[in-house]
Amino acid sequence: MFEPRVALASLSGEADASWARAVESHVGCAFLGGIALDGATRDAARAMTDRDRSEFLPDDPVGFVDDQLGALADAPLRPAFNVRSATTAPVARTAAVCQRHGAILEINAHCRQDEMCAVGAGESLLREPDRLDEFVSAAAATGATVSVKGRAELDGVSLPAVARTIEAAGGDMFHVDAMDSEPVVADVADAADLFIVANNGVRGTETAREYLSYGADAVSVGRASDRPAVLDEVRATTASWFASEVSP
Repeated sequence: MFEPRVALASLSGEADASWARAVESHVGCAFLGGIALDGATRDAARAMTDRDRSEFLPDDPVGFVDDQLGALADAPLRPAFNVRSATTAPVARTAAVCQRHGAILEINAHCRQDEMCAVGAGESLLREPDRLDEFVSAAAATGATVSVKGRAELDGVSLPAVARTIEAAGGDMFHVDAMDSEPVVADVADAADLFIVANNGVRGTETAREYLSYGADAVSVGRASDRPAVLDEVRATTASWFASEVSP
């Protein structure tokens, strides 16, 4: 999927091509975004900026994705874009853009802001497997590599069941924010044949090795994504881990 097996996790309103370029030699993948694609999620994003959250709100969100991915065309990493939508059509259009750039389309089933959840985006998708199936299927039909980002510790939500939904719909990757329930990564890894990226609190060797021991295929770094020393330590840890797996 990408090498080295450490990614930058999207930071709302901050994770653009310049952000990825600043540390491009330290990671294998950068999840840009998230970006609101349709009217409902754009209205929600505007409401969120009213309480001082940072959001990307370009006039043409799909064109913005195209431009940002183009700016990473010669970068030594695989780009990805985290998207939020209440409807499937713009997800499919954006997935086609990602496919053309060799990038990963990531469906945001992670955002817990009330405004996003109220319009049926973000973590609300984890509670609606039929809708999540529709989103993943629409994106996968374009030929794009499709990821879903979700979070643990939601009452009534089984992440292994979510993983099976993603796999059945043609998805490729599950980006799991483990919150304070790190062992859930093992349950997800056992549930489906997906590439599992573990997220939350990755700051160095200890946290990276814990997630890898639970079966993660890669880890992602969020708030420390602008710290090359942290990224290098995580990169070395993942490289060592997977090298030892293939050693005779």
